[in-house]
Amino acid sequence: MAGFDLNYSEVTEMNVADGKYEAVINSVSEDATKGGAQFINLDLIIRNDLKNQKFANAHIFSRVFKSKKDGKYPKGMIFAIGKAAGIPDKTHFESLEDYFQKLWHKPVLVTVKNEKSEYNGKTYENLNVKRWEISKFPEVQHKFKESNKETGSTDPFANGGQSIDISDEDLPF
Repeated sequence: MAGFDLNYSEVTEMNVADGKYEAVINSVSEDATKGGAQFINLDLIIRNDLKNQKFANAHIFSRVFKSKKDGKYPKGMIFAIGKAAGIPDKTHFESLEDYFQKLWHKPVLVTVKNEKSEYNGKTYENLNVKRWEISKFPEVQHKFKESNKETGSTDPFANGGQSIDISDEDLPF
């Protein structure tokens, strides 16, 4: 690797500031906390195809938790995300995965806020989505990082179940 010089004038702010952002839904999946609380995990990317939008390519993560009362996801939140993504009213979904697929790479306008929360005596800083709206720019020209063409994954280690050949020249040591 060639050397480089540190230049503080090129420092990039890493934390997304409070505000409204045009984003694209990068991925949606179901997951659970270590304690077993199930949630829908949404990975949004601030769009890079719109000029004058700060924090382009930054990720915003949002979670929708199942209700402790009935063990179901709150319909109002699920429907609000679908509406913001431009999915037509009365659309039928065969499963939650079907819903996730329909959200994939859809544009949304989100309002986010940095907030502190406390859990088990520890304080955490979180960027929370406070509002979901329909994008003002429905034509998405966002340039995603290169993905594995076979799997559609951005995981550099995913290779469609095939082995990966790494030569000695590929290793940094």
